[in-house]
Parts: sequence; structure tokens; C-alpha cells
Amino acid sequence: MKILLGDFNAKVGRENIFNPTIGNESLHQDINDNGVRLVNFAKSKNLVVKSMMFPYRNIHKYTWASPDGNTHNQIDHVLIDRRRQSSILDVRSFRRADFDIDHYLVVAKLKERLAVNKKAAQKFEGRFNLRKLNEMEVKEKYQIEITNRFAALENLDVDEDVNSAWENSKENIKASAKDSLGLHELKQHKPWFVTVCMN
Repeated sequence: MKILLGDFNAKVGRENIFNPTIGNESLHQDINDNGVRLVNFAKSKNLVVKSMMFPYRNIHKYTWASPDGNTHNQIDHVLIDRRRQSSILDVRSFRRADFDIDHYLVVAKLKERLAVNKKAAQKFEGRFNLRKLNEMEVKEKYQIEITNRFAALENLDVDEDVNSAWENSKENIKASAKDSLGLHELKQHKPWFVTVCMN
């Protein structure tokens, strides 16, 4: 994910020709030279200017104030990949942040969706058939398996690493369940393509 943020000294207007790179919530009506440069840069890198896409009152759009307090501009911006633009949930400025500068604090709320590790997802060993625990005979067998396996662990070194101790415990529980309960059999789906389809 590419995110650019900072003081670009760019006033961007609400001109429709720049959509969808910018939003319709700019503080300014017209664009300046730096604004044109910012929009052209964003288009060339497939970015969007998210700081102008959230409807707020003007006082929450100001990012800079002149020393006399009479002029306010929106010149600090947040840009993000067009493909990931939904990751930015909100952008606004806060006027009361205690800084000794003429810029206001601009805050962006970001939500990232992490990708699932495909290799980890493919490592599916199957689920244990837990329904068998309702049978008294199987339940007792499972309890004996667990007791025997953990009795062997009691003789291990006390200084053993916590992670390796956890791995040993986990493997013992899984092995006991596999031996006494077995794996849950998945339903076999009928193939949809049969010889009749070929005719």
C-alpha cells in the first residue's frame, strides 16, 4: 500500500475534470499551480487525494492558518493507491493540537485488510470427529490416551522452553484425538459433469 501525506502547498478546487482523483469536499473553489501539479502527479501514479473526500464543516478542513488568523487554506493532503482507497476511513484536521506552527494537525484513520497466508490455509489436516465423544467407550479411550501421553511429559526437563512445551502438549492432544476419535469424514459431492453431458 502506497500512502503519501504532507504539506504540498496545493490548493485543489472542486473542478469536475479532476474527478475521480479528487473528491467534491475541497475547501477551495479553484485550483492553484501546485494543485495542478499534485493532481497530475496523483493521476500518473494511480493515486487519489483522500483528504478531500469526507464531508466536514470548513473549520475541520483547514490545515493552515495565516499569522493574522484571517486566511485559511487546505494545503496538507493524504494520497493513497486508488486500488486501496477504501482503507482510509476518515481524514480531518484538529485545530486545538498544541503545536508551535501555523499548520493544524491532520489525522487519517486507516484500516488495513491483511491477506491470508495461502500456504497456511492449504495445510488442512481435517477435523476430529467430536461426535464420538458422546459414546462412553470412546470417551474413556480418549481419557486414557491423554493421561498416558501427559504422564510421559512429567519427566521432561523443567527448564524446557515454553514454546517447545506448548508444541509438545498440542501434538499430544492432537495425536490422542486422532487415535481415539478419528477424523470427521467430509461429504463427497457428486460430480456435476457426467457422461450424459457429453452427448
